[in-house]
Amino acid sequence: MKEEGKKRMSKRVFCGIVTKAGCNKTVKVSVLKVYKDKLYKKIIKKHKQYTAHDESNSYKEGDKVLIQENKPISVTKRWIVVNKVI
Repeated sequence: MKEEGKKRMSKRVFCGIVTKAGCNKTVKVSVLKVYKDKLYKKIIKKHKQYTAHDESNSYKEGDKVLIQENKPISVTKRWIVVNKVI
């Protein structure tokens, strides 16, 4: 009997800026996505905010960070802060 290796999906990683760091162990990260519209050929910029888990409370507003997809930590948190981008 052969064992087939399960194909694991890699976790998504985004780079964004911390917009709010007021709560305990939680930060809001704004991620900018830039894409070209297929029909009108315009460049479109879209911001989306993610609530991320910050275990050490070390990130402040304005920091550029990497966030990674994770299992649900609370009702709204499904991302964790990996590290700070210089």
